[in-house]
Amino acid sequence: MSFWDIVWFIVIFFAFMAYLMVLFMILGDLMSDNETSGWAKGAWVVFLVILPLIASLIYLIARGSGMSRRRMAEVKTVQKMQEDYIRDVAGQPTAAGAADQVAKAKDLLDSGTITRDEFDALKAKALA
Repeated sequence: MSFWDIVWFIVIFFAFMAYLMVLFMILGDLMSDNETSGWAKGAWVVFLVILPLIASLIYLIARGSGMSRRRMAEVKTVQKMQEDYIRDVAGQPTAAGAADQVAKAKDLLDSGTITRDEFDALKAKALA
């Protein structure tokens, strides 16, 4: 094997890996799209198996903007879930948790268990 054979192998290997990454991104997007019917998903998969390069290019051209929108929505959902989890673990109340805490403090105030000053302190802590 010559030096140029090795360089050519590296270029071909890189192109093949890039193609596989695109193919898996397309399949992931296709399967996560709730608006596409099962028959359409099946047709896309068959088309991707029979004519992979052409089908990949057509998919990216036809549905590329939808891919980015779905990916951004997924990222926002995951980020929101992560923030909620961190708040929950850290003990910081969410908006609903704060409302519940204020309602419980109000019940305690109405029953005479706590004073108005204690209620105000609990309310300020819950809303902080």
